[in-house]
Amino acid sequence: MPKIASISVTAARVPLDNVTYLSSRTVAHRDYGLVKIRSTDGIEGIGFCYVGNRAGEILPVIIEHLLAPLLIGRDSLEVEGLWKEMYQEALLQGRAGTVMRAISILDTALWDLNARTAGLPLHKYLGAVNADKVPAYASGGYYVEGKTPDDLAAEMAHYVSLGFKAVKLKTGRGTPAQEEDRLRAVRERVGYDIEVMLDANNAWSDVTEALQTVRRFEKYAPSFIEEPFSPDDIDSHARLARATSIPVATGEIEAGRWRHKELLDKGGAAILQTDALVCGGISEWRRIAAMAAGYGVPMYPHWFHDLHAPLVAATPNARFVEFFWDNQVLNFRELIDRQLDHENGEVILHQTPGLGFNFEESVVAKRSLVKGTEGPWLVLE
Repeated sequence: MPKIASISVTAARVPLDNVTYLSSRTVAHRDYGLVKIRSTDGIEGIGFCYVGNRAGEILPVIIEHLLAPLLIGRDSLEVEGLWKEMYQEALLQGRAGTVMRAISILDTALWDLNARTAGLPLHKYLGAVNADKVPAYASGGYYVEGKTPDDLAAEMAHYVSLGFKAVKLKTGRGTPAQEEDRLRAVRERVGYDIEVMLDANNAWSDVTEALQTVRRFEKYAPSFIEEPFSPDDIDSHARLARATSIPVATGEIEAGRWRHKELLDKGGAAILQTDALVCGGISEWRRIAAMAAGYGVPMYPHWFHDLHAPLVAATPNARFVEFFWDNQVLNFRELIDRQLDHENGEVILHQTPGLGFNFEESVVAKRSLVKGTEGPWLVLE
């Protein structure tokens, strides 16, 4: 039985072409943590995650000193046991944030390694619901200097022209009237046969403030309002859900099944946007998805369509994958050697083993923040 022979880790910083704004944050570049797990058979699985706008160098330190020693020499098929050991080891360092993202990256790489070893695409290795393609919504609508409501509407209309039946835009940065103008412009351009989704990125501090904007949105029938508050303010999510006809979606920054259970128990999420690379990896994401199914709540996973497309394909209560059409915001695209295609609003799944892509090593070398034992990679054995 092959064992885990080595773990290679790095962090890469990729600048955006244009400085971009969310409701309460400014993004000029993104840091990504990258991992390769090699077995004694010479097969590699990969994992990755966004680790913030600065200090991406923290990720390799966590993996080198805290988590990799638990995995080297172990059977990669012991996925559940290895997850439990990593989580237990990290209890005092952090059950969320970069430590949990490190666990998520390693867990994902293990699943990828095992699927590649079996010679199966990840979605089939997990047990496919859909074997070829999954529904997607086109995500964008960010704030950029000089971008008008008409410009925003044109962007959304472009996604529709590409075949997408659902689109998402940012909200919450401007005044209630300004945000209504943006949504109105989009609705007037794409009509009401297209699903329009809104992402507030933790814009508001309390339910009263949120309702001043959200009530203006109701007549435009958005499909959901995403992350209206801080992820820690679960009660406000639940109160807003009771006060508006618009479904509340959240969970993209949540870690662990227990916080997700609290969200569900309190009625704070009609849609879970759990990110497998944030919550604890593929293992924990599947537990959360199964739990959500028992509450009648669908999964619309956040970001990283390269991983979430196969997870949606393998999950009965997952409805959409979030798809980024270009690399203007999700510039992780630059770091991998193969992109997912789309057609008529659906993402076409890779049919090669595992995730179906690898890192673009020349770009990783250019963007790496790490001086490792093998160029940009710190190799742990």
